[in-house]
Amino acid sequence: MLRINNVSIHFGGKPLFDKMTFQIVKGERIGLTGKNGAGKSTLLNMIMGHLSPSEGNLETPTTYSIGHLSQDLDEVSDLTVLEEAKKAFVALNNLEAEIEEVQNQLVTRTDYESDSYMSLINDLTEKEQLLHQLGGQNTEELIEKVLKGLGFVSSDMTKLVSSLSGGWQMRVELAKILLQQPDLILLDEPTNHLDIESIIWLEEYLTTYPGSVLVVSHDKAFLDNVTNRTIEIVLGKIEDYKCNYSKYLVQRQERIEKQQQAKKNQEDFIKQTERNIEKFRAKASKAKFAQSLIKKLDKLEVIEVDGSDNSSMNFKFQEPNRSGDIVVKVENASKAFGDNQVLKNVNLEINRGEKVAFVGKNGMGKTTLARMILNEIDYDGNINLGHNVEVGFFAQHQAEILDGNRTVFETIDDAATNEMRTRVRSLLGSFLFSGDDTEKKVKVLSGGERNRLALCKMLLEPANLLVLDEPTNHLDMVSKDKLKQAINNYTGTVIVVSHDRDFLQGLTEKVVEFKDQNIKEHIGDINEFLSKREVESFREFEQNKKIEEQKNAPKEKKNLHKQRKEFKSVEKKIETLEKKISEFEARLKDYDEYQKIQEDPTAFKTHEENKAKLDELMERWEILSIELEE
Repeated sequence: MLRINNVSIHFGGKPLFDKMTFQIVKGERIGLTGKNGAGKSTLLNMIMGHLSPSEGNLETPTTYSIGHLSQDLDEVSDLTVLEEAKKAFVALNNLEAEIEEVQNQLVTRTDYESDSYMSLINDLTEKEQLLHQLGGQNTEELIEKVLKGLGFVSSDMTKLVSSLSGGWQMRVELAKILLQQPDLILLDEPTNHLDIESIIWLEEYLTTYPGSVLVVSHDKAFLDNVTNRTIEIVLGKIEDYKCNYSKYLVQRQERIEKQQQAKKNQEDFIKQTERNIEKFRAKASKAKFAQSLIKKLDKLEVIEVDGSDNSSMNFKFQEPNRSGDIVVKVENASKAFGDNQVLKNVNLEINRGEKVAFVGKNGMGKTTLARMILNEIDYDGNINLGHNVEVGFFAQHQAEILDGNRTVFETIDDAATNEMRTRVRSLLGSFLFSGDDTEKKVKVLSGGERNRLALCKMLLEPANLLVLDEPTNHLDMVSKDKLKQAINNYTGTVIVVSHDRDFLQGLTEKVVEFKDQNIKEHIGDINEFLSKREVESFREFEQNKKIEEQKNAPKEKKNLHKQRKEFKSVEKKIETLEKKISEFEARLKDYDEYQKIQEDPTAFKTHEENKAKLDELMERWEILSIELEE
């Protein structure tokens, strides 16, 4: 269990956190939310020990372990994928090294009858038994299971990590954290570099993870499927909701409405009191009463309404020039990378004004076809752009190739031409860059800020065909909605590659499905496509193979749903009992409350019964955790 006790952090004399208190219990999966600048990253850094609080403290057991997946990699490994993943097993690796050392000693010894030789034999036996107990014989199998769950295939295991793209390197880091099985996993935007199938696997893994999980994410579906608690940082304190993200939004709105009503009532009370003060202060007989009212107002704690983050991108794409009726025509196009045939004899026609979604698993050719259309890579077959087609392209890693040594202003000013140069500051303002922010170096920007800057740069060139490859990575939920609104209002043609179902809903009128080296067109938006495919979600479509495996699963697996249901029920009971126990122990520390407890002959007995019941539930919880994990 991790406890955060009355923690305050001050920056420049201003409090970011003000006596923040909460705890993270084993088995909890928490979504951390809050407006930009609320302190989510600061809280993660504090939990990791990279930052000390100004006041208060963090408490963890001596052996408590934490794994942290950040948005950026500190360094790139020169090992293979399998070798790098093995580094997760520190204790096992040290034990294997010790066994090898003892074996080397035995090989060189000839004093077979000596006590020291027998001592080495015993030492080797003990170490080998310990290795077996720790599961040393199954490490490679476990590593492959996790790596394959995150999208790797067998042939990837011997590839150098340094040869992989940044997204795949992040997957290796995530695999290491999952393999370490720390008491607490901190995840900062874990789905940014994952495809749908890997996201589903991660969701299932985390749902039954025996430790605790604290995740920051702008993926609503991921938060809903994984978390059972939401912590919001607001006005330096935390609001705690025992529910997932969607339910939190509803409860939060209800809370704000109550706050607004309470604030209105308080303002009415203040106005009436001020009128009374003015009325009575001039009368000598009422002056004392007026002074008491003034003191009462001075002591009044003003109700604050939790603020929403109203800052969001506010832009629209330039009105495009008219193109020909046929914007893109693909005829028998094929592409192979060495022996890897990605696309074969693909045919596709996109007409003026159409908005088209490219969907499918990673590696099925979505980005490849987009780059073929842009003539960025060689291919076989024919791809023609129509008359007067002007292309605007946002690449998956567009933000990463910006010059880090240029400022935000220089990045846009250098790319602007003619009349656009007079609008640079206005344009930057619409992408949330204003004042000193425009003088920041690109290299110090966050992932979301870089994405916004790359989108801003794309706007400088007039285009009637937009090709957007994963444009929502790193964008917060409000910015994603604004981008979606801008695309909906755009009168040109759009091709969008995305794994974000919320973003795609109501955005496109044609879905192009990538599968088995080819494509299949579906008329309608994502929801209509899912309906035709008779699946409940876009995620299930990405995982047809898994669905088939589930249909053919042995009968004993049908009990999985029942076990999960009991697991959640036990979790809830544990949560309730821990709260009761904690509240009772808090009362014991208060003199007045302690006196009341002394008057209740059943109080201590009930407390002991609750503790005993909690122990029973924890044992059952551990058994269910192991069964579900297996």
